[in-house]
Amino acid sequence: MQLFLSIAQIATAIALSILILVQQRGTALGSAFGGDSGGVYATRRGIQKNIFWLTIGFGVLFIILAILNLIS
Repeated sequence: MQLFLSIAQIATAIALSILILVQQRGTALGSAFGGDSGGVYATRRGIQKNIFWLTIGFGVLFIILAILNLIS
């Protein structure tokens, strides 16, 4: 069980890091790949919104796995 929790926590940490790096505050997702957003802050829509909620979910999952790792 301890090995499974450790592997799950490492995988979650990698996914969380990737999700955080994909996000850019105040710009659209297209500007991360060379597009021009015009410097105007826009609300999260579509895939940006999904990435935002996935980041929150993976953050919560990471904390839960860390606590379970401490308990077991």
